[in-house]
Amino acid sequence: MNPFLILQLRPETDASDDEFQAFLDKGRLSEHEVHRIRLDQETLPGGLDLDAYSGVIVGGGPGCVSDAPDKKSQLEAKIEAECLSIMPNITARDIPFLGCCYGIGILGHHLAPGTVSKEQYGEPVRANPCQITKDGLNDPLLSGIPDQFEAFVAHKEAMQVLPEGCVHLVSAPECPFQMIRFGENVYATQFHPEADAHGFETRIGIYKHHGYFPPEEAQELIEMCHASNVTHPATILANFVKRYRRF
Repeated sequence: MNPFLILQLRPETDASDDEFQAFLDKGRLSEHEVHRIRLDQETLPGGLDLDAYSGVIVGGGPGCVSDAPDKKSQLEAKIEAECLSIMPNITARDIPFLGCCYGIGILGHHLAPGTVSKEQYGEPVRANPCQITKDGLNDPLLSGIPDQFEAFVAHKEAMQVLPEGCVHLVSAPECPFQMIRFGENVYATQFHPEADAHGFETRIGIYKHHGYFPPEEAQELIEMCHASNVTHPATILANFVKRYRRF
C-alpha cells in the first residue's frame, strides 16, 4: 500500500504521540501504512514526492497562522512554512488531504491570506454541536454520520469567510466553518476528528497554561469531555483512509 503521510506539529511528545495513535486507531491504520514526520523535530525531505502517498493528514498544534511574524516562535514559524510549502502542489493537483484543526488554518491561509484570524469564532474547550450542511449531506467523508453530531474543539483562530473554490460541509452555531472541501479531494476541519474524551483529557493537561482556558478549570473540562457524546467525527478519518487508500 502507498502509505499515508502524517505531518505532526505538536512539540510536546506526549501530545504528539497521543494524536498519532488516535490517527492510527480512528483511521484504522497500522504503523506500517503511514509515514510519520514530526515537523518540530524534522524537516520535509527535499524533493518530497506526494505521488508516493495515498494522501496527506496534518494534525493540530498550538500555533496560529494569523499571529504576526514577530509573535511566532522560531519553531512555530518553521512548522508553518513547511506546511505551507506543500499546499500549492496539493491544491493545484487536488491531492487527497485532510487538515485537522491547524490544517484548516493552513489551507485557508494558502487559498486566501487573511481569511483565518482571531477576529471572531474562536471557541473554548468543549464538545461542539455540529450540523452537516446541504452540500455536506452527499460528501463521501461524511457518509454514516448523522446530520447533527458533537465534536471536540479548542482554538483561538478560525476561518472568517469561505475561500473561493471551497464547499462548506459542516457548520456550528458559534463558528460556522467547521469542515470544508476544496476541489474534490482537499479537506479540512476546525474540530478534531481524531479526538475522543481520553485524548482531550491528555491535551487539557498538557496545554492548560497555553491560554485556552483558566488552568483552574482543567478538571471541570476533563469531566465535561467524559460526559460528552463525541463518537461520530472519527468516521471522517476512517472514510478518508477508505476512500484514498492506494495499493
